[in-house]
Amino acid sequence: MAPRFYGRTALPEYGPFAPTENELNLFGDIRGKKVLDIGCGSGHSLKYMEECQASELWGVDLSRTQIEAATGLLKDTMAKLFESPMEGNPGIPETYFDIVYSIYALGWTTDLESTLKNIHTYLKAGGTFIFSWEHPLFSRVRSDDQGLKFDKSYHEEGPYDHQAWDHPAIMQQYKMSTYINSLVKHGLQIVQMIEDVRISEELKARDENRWYNWDKVQKVPTTIIFKCKKV
Repeated sequence: MAPRFYGRTALPEYGPFAPTENELNLFGDIRGKKVLDIGCGSGHSLKYMEECQASELWGVDLSRTQIEAATGLLKDTMAKLFESPMEGNPGIPETYFDIVYSIYALGWTTDLESTLKNIHTYLKAGGTFIFSWEHPLFSRVRSDDQGLKFDKSYHEEGPYDHQAWDHPAIMQQYKMSTYINSLVKHGLQIVQMIEDVRISEELKARDENRWYNWDKVQKVPTTIIFKCKKV
């Protein structure tokens, strides 16, 4: 399915119907910063970082197809890319990065604790970790002719078969408190949390589909964004 996501949901975008980095300015001045992309996909967020004059570009992704795409996109840079699950460290230096980020990718992890522990070790003291993912409420709510309804308990966590995909896709479901407590546990202080929705005719024409349908998007946040600091 990797070609379906070539250039999709990449900085300055954080997710469907979510505010963008152009509005939020969570990263601040990127010039001269060493950055690591967790779940770098086709490399378009790293391309954005290059355009913002980051000094070093690093990325990791589980998909060989995505790493090949990112390698092509970033061929004129010195980007260092690793084909690896985010739960392990494939050779990424520790206490090295000014910024670690993950745009709509962190939620794929099968071991949130190990992944956040890794991210903490990658960051310099005082470094920034920013990630976005589908809001924990969004997959619990279904939209039909009768309106919106919960069809899965919010308390339920763990792997599930995500209905938005044409092919089987096992994704992980966590509560908001699980994200918050895991970040705190691994020394990542939450600076800001955003769950706002942005609705416009342009976004509706581009992003509306059977999963991100109009009635649901107007009532349930699509995306959660966290900005954290290593302490």
